[in-house]
Amino acid sequence: MNYTKINNLTGWMCFILAALTYILTLEPSVSFWDCGEFIASALKMQVVHQPGAPLFLMIQRFFSIFAFGDIHKIAYFMNVGSALASAATILFLFWTITALAKKMVIKTEADLTIGNLITVMGAGVVGAMAYTFSDSFWFSAVESEVYALSSLFTAIVFWGILKWEAHADEPRADRWLLFIAYIMGLSIGIHLLNLLTIPAIAFVYYFKKTPKPTNFGIIKTFIVGVLILAFVQYGIIQYVVSFGAYFDLFFVNTLGMGFGTGVVFFAAILIGALTWGIMYSIKHRNKFLNLALLSTVLIIFGYCSFAMIIIRAKASPNLNNSNPDNAFSFLSYLNREQYGDRPLLFGPNYNSEKVSLKEGKNIYRKGDTKYEVAGKKTDYEYDRTTPFPRMYSDDPRHVQEYKSLMGFDDSHFAGIFDNVSYLFKYQIGNMYMRYFMWNFVGRQNDDQGAGIYQGQFLSGIKPIDAMMLGDQSNLPPSIVESSAYTRFFFLPLILGLLGAVWHFKRNEKDAGIVGLLFFFTGLAIVLYLNQKPLEPRERDYAYAGSFYAFAIWIGFGVLALREWVFSKITPKNGAIAATTISLFAGPVIMGAQGWKAHNRSEKMVAHDIAVDYLESCAPNAILFTYGDNDTYPLWYIQEVENVRPDVRLVNLSLFDTDWYIDGMKRKQNESAPLPISMKPSQYVQGVRDVMYYQDYKLAGSVELKNILDVLLSDDDDDKIPLQNGTKENFIPTKNFKLTINPEDVIKTGTVKAADASKITPVMEWKFNKSYVTKGTLAMLDILVHNNWKRPIYFASTVPSDQFNGLDNYLYTEGLAMRLLPLKTDSASSRGDLVNTDILYHNMYTKFKWGNVKNASYLDPQSSDDISIFNNVFNTTISGLIKEGKIADAKKVVARYFEVMPERFYGMRSMMGVYFLAENLYTLGDTNKANMLIEKSADYIQKELTYLADVSKSKNRFVGGQNVQLGLQFLNQMVKTTAEKKQMKLSQKLAQQFQGLESRFSVYFAQQAQEEQQAPAPQAPEE
Repeated sequence: MNYTKINNLTGWMCFILAALTYILTLEPSVSFWDCGEFIASALKMQVVHQPGAPLFLMIQRFFSIFAFGDIHKIAYFMNVGSALASAATILFLFWTITALAKKMVIKTEADLTIGNLITVMGAGVVGAMAYTFSDSFWFSAVESEVYALSSLFTAIVFWGILKWEAHADEPRADRWLLFIAYIMGLSIGIHLLNLLTIPAIAFVYYFKKTPKPTNFGIIKTFIVGVLILAFVQYGIIQYVVSFGAYFDLFFVNTLGMGFGTGVVFFAAILIGALTWGIMYSIKHRNKFLNLALLSTVLIIFGYCSFAMIIIRAKASPNLNNSNPDNAFSFLSYLNREQYGDRPLLFGPNYNSEKVSLKEGKNIYRKGDTKYEVAGKKTDYEYDRTTPFPRMYSDDPRHVQEYKSLMGFDDSHFAGIFDNVSYLFKYQIGNMYMRYFMWNFVGRQNDDQGAGIYQGQFLSGIKPIDAMMLGDQSNLPPSIVESSAYTRFFFLPLILGLLGAVWHFKRNEKDAGIVGLLFFFTGLAIVLYLNQKPLEPRERDYAYAGSFYAFAIWIGFGVLALREWVFSKITPKNGAIAATTISLFAGPVIMGAQGWKAHNRSEKMVAHDIAVDYLESCAPNAILFTYGDNDTYPLWYIQEVENVRPDVRLVNLSLFDTDWYIDGMKRKQNESAPLPISMKPSQYVQGVRDVMYYQDYKLAGSVELKNILDVLLSDDDDDKIPLQNGTKENFIPTKNFKLTINPEDVIKTGTVKAADASKITPVMEWKFNKSYVTKGTLAMLDILVHNNWKRPIYFASTVPSDQFNGLDNYLYTEGLAMRLLPLKTDSASSRGDLVNTDILYHNMYTKFKWGNVKNASYLDPQSSDDISIFNNVFNTTISGLIKEGKIADAKKVVARYFEVMPERFYGMRSMMGVYFLAENLYTLGDTNKANMLIEKSADYIQKELTYLADVSKSKNRFVGGQNVQLGLQFLNQMVKTTAEKKQMKLSQKLAQQFQGLESRFSVYFAQQAQEEQQAPAPQAPEE
């Protein structure tokens, strides 16, 4: 038997199975979150958000070639790139498992029997295929994200150290260590998770070089491994660039030389020093020093992929996040400074009081001829601090979550034990163990949430699930109808635990190494991230490395079963039985249960909703967006598929930065520069970052141009003094106005000539904040100088506080609201501001619906966007009814039933159906309206009955928000059906409402009592 040949062939078989799985289930176009930015940036070699992923972009650019010029296939082939990288991860995982298993089962040629061979190959297949079908890894494998390629590099590195171990006694074996160093350097250009394998690698080296390990040696090795990790993370990745930046500062500001001169000089010194060190190590035959220096050089070689970031930043592409075109902006980019910092070892609690502001190092920006000081880094000093701060955020939403989870009152100051308790309850319990259980136990649904009702694990064993989660006898539609409802019955977990126990019994060293990999790619990340509550999305992808390590032990479950269960039968039959049972307990059940939950092959929501956002806009429009999911897919659809390149996208989350405003003042695609009059010196970093409101008691509203002039003035008389002795611009009033020239409005087509009487002579509004950032300043600048030449829109998902008080002038025309200078009616509500004709035309002739009706699976963001589609339909129907266009309204209703799903995706989608039913009553379609009302009420009944059962079994109120929402709408249905003379149905709904309300009455009473006992808020001090 040729072990090597069989091992290779079986590994490639696993690769093919994994590749087919991922290619068959991958998303055919762009996905939500970062994927749109990555695809658009990879195609045109642009600069993504900090800290960048240049090698990932270059590799994905290669896969785009296979689209052969078809712009609609570029995203698909980049997704294929992730699928193949993920399949290659499975290949190296297989070889890793078989390498570890072979050391224990096939130690000599005499041990190479059929039984042992089947056992080793079976372990590899079971472990590798279990990871193939694991929830978190599968999700990242079918979209163009960095985690698939990052996992591949991690797998290669861990496989590489086992190859070194196998050949360590041979000449030139250390080339495997140099290979690992280079792969690690390359991985920095993808994601930093790969570096977390370093401590495990250190132990492989130690155990191989030390026949008789000691406790002191183990402790020393752990410390050395962590120090090497720190050296790469900080010494190479950060301080090499930092030294280069400060060399450049000296050469430019002191010696008067050009930008970049100091960087070149520092690079020459670094290259010279490393070259001399390597020559010195060779001359003196210092093998360890030679290995260390060559490894450092190779890591730096791999790290040089970041040169692409600087090169492309200097080309000023459309997507140029942070514009890292010089030493200091590049340093800030690498350090992720725009995302802020978090305390790890010592810091404040959420209720620590800020007592002073401590100034730190200068912040430098690139000027015309030298680096300029943009300000100083500052840190707050607090009245009280604590070791190991876990509950440190003073955001009111986070504070409320801390108190709710931990049961604290307002006066409680959390000590170290409270923080440790929070670590175990939330950061480990909810943000790690919940994810771990998803992958190896099962999943309730994919609703995001921190509560017991949403986003939990569910095994399928009712007594156990009931013991952990509450009554499981009557599961609601949100679970049983969810594609993400997967039940593994604890089998993969049990298999992995058996494998881990067997591994530790048979080879404590190797088991400890796998355990260390499991720890550093799991719990160590938990400690480092120090996550706050209310994350905008689930973060399970961050811990996929630890699930990789656990998959090794799932593979070893085959070895455990063979030895502990099937030892009485022949070795061959025992190996076959153990492998077969393990396959069904692991990969088969995981694949069968998980396929529907990961099959995105029919979903086009991110792609189509991006089209809909842009098609909501008139030609040459300016569209303000805010978050990732109303921006990144739009970047993709413009940059890659060239849809509506005339529309200028302005992300308000980035608009507060000087580099982003710079980009907005340049032509992009077919969009002219924005009408921003500000000079760079007026908004550069450190200038006009925040300008506060100072009430000057001005009578009436002030012309917006005059407000802008005050905010941009360099005259000290137009500024107020600050505590630090400087002066800053300010807003003297919140009452703004913009005088309208009707001829401009009509000439530009903003308002039809026939509607000239509706134009207001003056737009007046109240600014809704107590400060102005430079992004708000830029928006005001646009309003003053646009003169209605370009249509201005806000995406429907932009938070209302970002409208800056313009709410009464924003009219819905699709998935965006257009700013129009029309007379306001104080009796009108926000929902009444609709351009019905344009809205009808857009949604009926231009909009696409993402195949939400027929897709076998919709991820959480896609299913959440059904409510956006529902709003569009209902707003259009209501507007048409109001204008007497009944035939058109009925056409829209018919389109709704053509393209929208019949099932509910949570309470929000149920709300949309209820509003549709109200419109159907108005249109005279009573039977269909009654059917929808009954369907909605039945959904509420099942959901709330389940919540009542769980609340009773847990003896606490569960799912409060859904309960209140469900009761609110059920009560509204009672009133609506009564108004429409549907008395029989109304009485039935009333009984449902009363029955459900009575089941929650005790919890409502408790809430009311707690609110009465809560201290009244104190009046603010004068």
